[in-house]
Amino acid sequence: MTEANKDLLTIAGKQYQSRLLVGSGKYKDLQQTREATDAAGADIITVAIRRVNIGQDPKAPSLLDVLPPSEYTILPNTAGCYTAKDAVYTLQMARELLNGHKLVKLEVLGDEKTLFPNMPETLAAAATLVREGFDVMVYCSDDPIQARMLEDIGCVAVMPLASLIGSGMGILNPWNLSLIIEQAKVPVLVDAGVGTASDAAITMELGCDGVLMNTAIAGAQDPVRMARAMRLGVQAGREAYLAGRIPRRFAASPSSPMAGRLA
Repeated sequence: MTEANKDLLTIAGKQYQSRLLVGSGKYKDLQQTREATDAAGADIITVAIRRVNIGQDPKAPSLLDVLPPSEYTILPNTAGCYTAKDAVYTLQMARELLNGHKLVKLEVLGDEKTLFPNMPETLAAAATLVREGFDVMVYCSDDPIQARMLEDIGCVAVMPLASLIGSGMGILNPWNLSLIIEQAKVPVLVDAGVGTASDAAITMELGCDGVLMNTAIAGAQDPVRMARAMRLGVQAGREAYLAGRIPRRFAASPSSPMAGRLA
């Protein structure tokens, strides 16, 4: 087994080879969705239950025709929900559509302009879903106190934003992310704000366990090529994190050894 194969992402007791999770929206068609997903090397694919057909309409093409659950872990999400009640109902429906599937992604939004998480509603929905036996991965603010409260409720992963959803602004507050990572006993995955492969690498260098993205890939001029770039960015960032970077210095340090040099 290679070192890469030993370094697996574990969520709710299941191990995954890839630390890049991808969305399934905004592609030109289902074929491109499949091609980009394969290029990303992703194991987990998130699906907006209110927007993407996975069987709600038996007469329309289904995402599951190109991304079957036998090959991928489907992660239903509550994109478009603004209350705890709507989010819980949406995931209950997803569980029926996916034959009792437990792993879900919760997001409860505050408003349409910022798509910031509504944390009081998020906490309420998370508590209900955990009581009902769901394994909840949760989109949240980059507030370490809120992240700890979600972990205490029983969420299996916390997913703080790096910047606004779909903004591509990158990692705006690495210090807050570091505080969350330092205290967390569950996986921490950045969920929103990544714009390009260097953002993905920085996220992983900080020590995040993974990254979830959609717009950064689907909105690129060449989504399949960007998916490949994101996969490499995540891998490079993870390797750098595990290797351990040199300390930052305020003074120069010679690249060559000084001992034994000629006078």
